[in-house]
Amino acid sequence: MHLEINDWYNTSNMEKTVTEAINYRRSTRVYQDVSINPEKVKQCLYNASLAPTSSNLQLWEFYHVTNKNILAELAKACFNQSAAKTAQQLVVVIVRKDLWRKRAKANLAFINKAYSKPDLSERDQKRKKMVTDYYGKLIPFTYFDFFGILGWIKYLIFQVVGLFRPIYRQAKLSDMRIVAHKSAGLAAQNFMISMAAIGYDTCPMEGSDTLRVKKILGLPRGAEINMVIGCGIRNEEKGIYGPRFRVPFEEVYFRK
Repeated sequence: MHLEINDWYNTSNMEKTVTEAINYRRSTRVYQDVSINPEKVKQCLYNASLAPTSSNLQLWEFYHVTNKNILAELAKACFNQSAAKTAQQLVVVIVRKDLWRKRAKANLAFINKAYSKPDLSERDQKRKKMVTDYYGKLIPFTYFDFFGILGWIKYLIFQVVGLFRPIYRQAKLSDMRIVAHKSAGLAAQNFMISMAAIGYDTCPMEGSDTLRVKKILGLPRGAEINMVIGCGIRNEEKGIYGPRFRVPFEEVYFRK
């Protein structure tokens, strides 16, 4: 699906500003037995795919579940918590770190096409070479590993080099997983804010048997569950557990 931004505004009844949507969004634990439009949810997932992502690798997938039988199975895998059991639809955000080669090749193909003119300026030639080297050399060097061993070797080398100059230090297998999950989290937030903007509610859930979720969805071994998101219309009396609590902003905001 390829929606232009104008298509999004024309095909959805977006009434809330970004700030209004953020304030409206609450983790909804109980949903009304009211159906929601799967096409609108799909549009919100397209917004998720526009989120910023490390090195533009887009190491994510979004499973949009509307089938009642699969919903019931996933609810059990989410420990039958109300946010899953009463959801009209579920979205499972998947991390696919194992697809880094494929995504790097896609970026290279895009760059080669974008800079395919024979009479490129010197500036464009330099930019093409820089990006080509990035995806053809640096990304493989960063992401390739062998049972975590190469990651530790790179990590130790980077720590030594870092004594003399700034250097990227996230080299271990666990570091790269964190990077991929951070990108997936940004996409999930795009999705939930987009849902809030059109009056739909969500609840991100980490509480699940991730192995069972993978089996239910037929995911490959390299896929990882980032979160399961319940979707629907909030039950005003039971859906929101209480007033929003946040620690004082002054405790988390620092200006230097």
